[in-house]
Amino acid sequence: MQQTNASRVIAAGAIGNVLEWYDFAIYGYFAASIGRAFFPKEDPVAQVLSAFGIFAVGYLMRPIGGALVGHIGDRFGRRSALTFSIVAMAIPTFLVGVLPGYAVLGVAAPIVLTLLRMIQGLSVGGEYTTSVVFMVEHAPPGRRGLIGAMACCGAVGGLVMGSATGALLGSILSADEMARWGWRVPFLMGLVVGLAGLILRRHIKDEAPAATGKAPFGETVRNNFPLLLKLAGLSVFNSVGFYLLFVYIVNWLQMADGIAPQHALEINTVSMLVLLPCMIFMGALSDKIGRKPVLLAATLLAFVTAVPLFWLMHHDHAGLALLGQLGFVLSVGMFLGTQPTIMVEEVPAAIRCTAVALGYNVTLGVIGGVSPMMATWLVHRTENQLSPAFMIMVAAAISFAAILTFRDRSKVPLDEKAETSPA
Repeated sequence: MQQTNASRVIAAGAIGNVLEWYDFAIYGYFAASIGRAFFPKEDPVAQVLSAFGIFAVGYLMRPIGGALVGHIGDRFGRRSALTFSIVAMAIPTFLVGVLPGYAVLGVAAPIVLTLLRMIQGLSVGGEYTTSVVFMVEHAPPGRRGLIGAMACCGAVGGLVMGSATGALLGSILSADEMARWGWRVPFLMGLVVGLAGLILRRHIKDEAPAATGKAPFGETVRNNFPLLLKLAGLSVFNSVGFYLLFVYIVNWLQMADGIAPQHALEINTVSMLVLLPCMIFMGALSDKIGRKPVLLAATLLAFVTAVPLFWLMHHDHAGLALLGQLGFVLSVGMFLGTQPTIMVEEVPAAIRCTAVALGYNVTLGVIGGVSPMMATWLVHRTENQLSPAFMIMVAAAISFAAILTFRDRSKVPLDEKAETSPA
């Protein structure tokens, strides 16, 4: 693959992830403001729980979205699936930014917000996994791990952009302005990213993968259920670890340590900026030593360090909080930089989009979506600010067991490659 084509593949594949995760990031970061805007006045914890509840509803749509977009990708081509997913995210993102709050619409406000989040959940359910398949399938020999990590970097890049946008607005606007209207600005900006992605993807030319004569969804569920369980188990650490440590943590730093919102966002932004090169390095490392050794080391490290690092973050000194979160960057970066490629390598080409989307999104939808809400409830219920660390440990143990069941195909060519090429 020529360098120009490689760059186009990476850009077209990653741009949707930037938008998808930018949106989900800003929703998580501004959960408190969204709770105040769209729900009746209650105690702050109840409002945050309500906002994260809608966050969870959006995530619960991911398996359905994964099945839908995965089916499109396997039957009609990767381009059709990627175009559908980015449009289905960009429009609702903009509408969230202009939607009147509870004071204007009453109970209709949270209902409409929920519907928009459900549409976004459908989109994100297929976007990430389809783009990962697309990019890894086009990776040069011996560089699938690196390209897979770059696919994940698009997602983290969107989170960084959302976090940085929130931090910038927090430094410019007063707390009252942020609560009244400032939180809407990042949602309105998401439309620009969506248009850029749509333009990039219009220049991808592809053909549908070889048809099997069967519906990919039905074939996948009937004949490959153990494979779906393996993919789901692998994704548990991603579901819990990432969303607690880089989405929920912004609210945790404010509530547990009393750190100002803009400083919490700054800490999170710095950590994710460090996470990006860590993921790329680990993806490239997996091309050298294999996927399983990197993934096993990541989950083991997370299990051992979860409590000490949460204890370190549980200080009102921003420097210690940053140091603790940076400690998690290593284990999460090892895992995220390697997971995309091992999923693609494990699945046959004819059902690749569908199987990866289902296995990954069932876990992300059921577990990842409720993790911030569960952590909020757990801390409130136990009065133990370190309790999210035990969620990390359980997730790491489950994924460790799942990784043991995978083959390491890092040195083996993919069985088939989709006949696609950028324009």
